Amino acid sequence: MAVPPATPDVEAVAETKHGADLGHASSSPTDGEFVETARVVDHAAERSLCFKFDLRILPVLAVMYLFNALDKGNLSNAQTDGLSKGKHPRLAPSDRSAHARPPAPADLGFKDGQYNLVVSIFFVPYVLFAPPFAMLAKKYGPARALPVMMFVFGSMTLLSASTQNFSGIFAVRWFLGMSEAAFFPTVIYYLTTFYRRGELARRLAVFYAASNIANAFSGLLAFGVFHIKSDMYAWRYLFLIEGSLSVSFAVFAYWYLPPSAAEARFLGEDEKALAFHRIQVDSSSVVSEAFNLKDSLQIFKYPTTFAFLAIEICLGMPLQSVSLFLPQIIQRLGYSTVKTNLYTVAPNVTGAVMLLVLAFCSDWTRLRFPFIVLGFVLTLTGFIIYAAISNVETELQLAYYATFMMCWGTSAPSVLLSTWYNNNIAHEGRRVTLTSVGVPLANLMGLVASNIFQLHDAPKYMPALITTACFGAAGAFITACLGAFMMFDNGRRDRKAGFKVDPRDVPTQRLRDGPSVEEFRWFL
Repeated sequence: MAVPPATPDVEAVAETKHGADLGHASSSPTDGEFVETARVVDHAAERSLCFKFDLRILPVLAVMYLFNALDKGNLSNAQTDGLSKGKHPRLAPSDRSAHARPPAPADLGFKDGQYNLVVSIFFVPYVLFAPPFAMLAKKYGPARALPVMMFVFGSMTLLSASTQNFSGIFAVRWFLGMSEAAFFPTVIYYLTTFYRRGELARRLAVFYAASNIANAFSGLLAFGVFHIKSDMYAWRYLFLIEGSLSVSFAVFAYWYLPPSAAEARFLGEDEKALAFHRIQVDSSSVVSEAFNLKDSLQIFKYPTTFAFLAIEICLGMPLQSVSLFLPQIIQRLGYSTVKTNLYTVAPNVTGAVMLLVLAFCSDWTRLRFPFIVLGFVLTLTGFIIYAAISNVETELQLAYYATFMMCWGTSAPSVLLSTWYNNNIAHEGRRVTLTSVGVPLANLMGLVASNIFQLHDAPKYMPALITTACFGAAGAFITACLGAFMMFDNGRRDRKAGFKVDPRDVPTQRLRDGPSVEEFRWFL
């Protein structure tokens, strides 16, 4: 196969002149213009390489993120079993009368509003520590940083099972937020070092679908665990089981994940060279570039950066509302504690399916923003329908269907938005910097979500539903405006150049300085 050596000389190869030698027509009318040089490689070899990455790396990352989502969101499942109330262990009356020992330690005994504080405190360190921890992960390598983060957040989940009061679980949730802060941004950066820009969305979707599956699995696990009859409260078993699984898998991931494609034990030398070339021409301007803080912060000089961050904020509200409070939303339908957790499974599973459908369509069309808008529209419609129902007893099926729409539209925009701005940043340091700020900003809205779902508004939570729908509408509007601007700017740049350029026809090593480069075209 025609693959350049995995050395800096690849930059010279990427400067090929005309597409005629590569089997396609050049979009440039003059000699020496840029083309998509990656088309010179063997497509069968590329597909084989991607398949190896899909088989060897993606499943491990997906499982890691599944446990990340489990350990972050299991508090809502525990709450449905009375984590903050004065419930006794689920023993049969005959068992209780024959029980000679003192009862199990009292539950956490929250006062009014303390549950909201426990949910909220997670997001403070989650936002504060994400940028510095993500930068450290870039410096020391995501393949080592990710398992370390997983080991710590698994340990914090184990400690949650031993807490005896509000102060204890409040402290544990703080450190849980710290340990999970940079996990998702680091995974996104790690994947960009293996996949091209046009391949990223569907892979990231498969990875992110683990979050939806985690929410579904969490409901199933809670359904099973809450049947346990024991001296110890059932919700403590939930934390013990999930924390143990996280810690165990972190040890395996530390040994298994390759630091880079060049160090992957499952690749041959030709495949390593091909992997380097692919990223050099269609992902990073400099592969495995050393992190420079001053240079990386230059990403904030572009107005589009703040538009991306605004969309992240608007996205965070419906995303966190569904992630944190779906069991409470479904509880309005009148099901028992056990059935409430069981009925969270189907909406989350269909949310994962919708995420994959939209992501695959996005990669196939090579468009991001229209599918982000569609996701926002789906979720705000679900919240509006649910809020408009006054009597769930007569419209039970419609109310439950609305929870499906909420899940359909929350995950896909998150994946596609992260993919969108990563597609438009060729500088590795700037890419990880923006991701480490944008993703925590979306999660920061968990502070808002955890405080608008107040117990005194139960079971309908009308103020929370309206607020969430408004954020969804704002997100759809900002996304549409930003997409329209990019289309306009691409047209303006084409007119100035005198010919039309496809974003794929610009080798990424020429795009290190972003929109200030004449050849730059927005990846829509």
